[in-house]
Amino acid sequence: MTLTLVPPPVPSRAATGPLDVLGVPGQINLDYAATAPCARAAADAVAELLPWYASVHRGAGALSRRSTLAYERARQTIGDFFGARADDHVVFTRNTTDALNLLARALPAGATVVTFGGEHHANLLPWPRGSVRLPVPNDPRGAVRALDAALGELRRGGTPNRELPVLVAVTGASNVTGERWPLAELARVAHRHRARIAVDAAQLAPHAPVDLSALDVDYLTVSGHKLYAPFGAGVLVGRADWLDAAAPYLAGGGATSHVGDATHDVRWATGPARHEAGTPNLLGAVALAAVCAALAGADRGALHDAEQALLARLRDGIAALPHVVELRTFGPAAARVGIASFVVAGRDSGEVAAHLAAHHDIGVRDGLFCAHPLARRLLTEAAGRSGRRDLPPTALRASIGLGSTEEHVDALLAALATLG
Repeated sequence: MTLTLVPPPVPSRAATGPLDVLGVPGQINLDYAATAPCARAAADAVAELLPWYASVHRGAGALSRRSTLAYERARQTIGDFFGARADDHVVFTRNTTDALNLLARALPAGATVVTFGGEHHANLLPWPRGSVRLPVPNDPRGAVRALDAALGELRRGGTPNRELPVLVAVTGASNVTGERWPLAELARVAHRHRARIAVDAAQLAPHAPVDLSALDVDYLTVSGHKLYAPFGAGVLVGRADWLDAAAPYLAGGGATSHVGDATHDVRWATGPARHEAGTPNLLGAVALAAVCAALAGADRGALHDAEQALLARLRDGIAALPHVVELRTFGPAAARVGIASFVVAGRDSGEVAAHLAAHHDIGVRDGLFCAHPLARRLLTEAAGRSGRRDLPPTALRASIGLGSTEEHVDALLAALATLG
């Protein structure tokens, strides 16, 4: 039987460079924060490897050896891209949610986790009972002060947590507002109180360099599908000791160094393999590494400036529409990535999203964005700030990145103007 490969969809523009993205002609994708389109670098890397696709770490044949080499090279490339230290582990996962759940499973006994109420559900729900959830601050400096006070209380003499492990878990950029959090300052506070810090970089990494060593953070989590590599891979990068001491996230082949005849005669592997049981996602790893390599070779400053210009065009356009109200946690001038959430007064957000798709070929997100506590709070604040009583209970989100253009932004703004 002859296998016929179906060609990929025709891109919306000539996708010849490694950081050009694939798309469908006529469709305007403004939902990058949920799932970014596929970069040419990722598609090409997968296409090149597919003929050689075989078992990883499980075969002596040429195909298996090449697949194993590609997988481990991908691990090295991704670790280098995110500034992993020499003794850090780079563990492949499905996505950021999977990576944070793995980290939650690896916490030492008695550990306390400190988060903020503005986190994505992936950074709220996995943590053990007894975790501390701080209120959403009004500005980045407030976040630093609140964390300092909370950790000081945890470490105060006579408290049960005085000497127990503490992990601070924060986002790098909000998936609701795009606002950036002061990671380096939060890391300094955490370490001053003998705590570790984990960063959910799912939204930050696609838009800005994220260097584990430079920020001095202990753990970093990333999703490939938000980083232009939609092949089902993510990573947890960080300190090895907790990961090597924890029971495997999944029990099975590849996670063991020895399995005896007795029921519980098992010695688990150390290193990333300990938490990568089963056949690994080779294509996902290679795709993510290809995008990391392409970004490492790009002018990140120029990409940032171009995105910020588009974001300013989008936010200025929203502000000029009297019936549209933007959501925000910090001040309007706070640093942010290419995300803007808003509501259309007097209009159900789900119906607006459906209208934009059906009549304007524009894709945006509607709902509470898997950050329900934050989104509900911001909707209430938006009503108070605008003085309107006809704001809907859910919001809309437009998000941009590689491949977004002024024409895309202007098309959304023109469509929103017709709903007034």
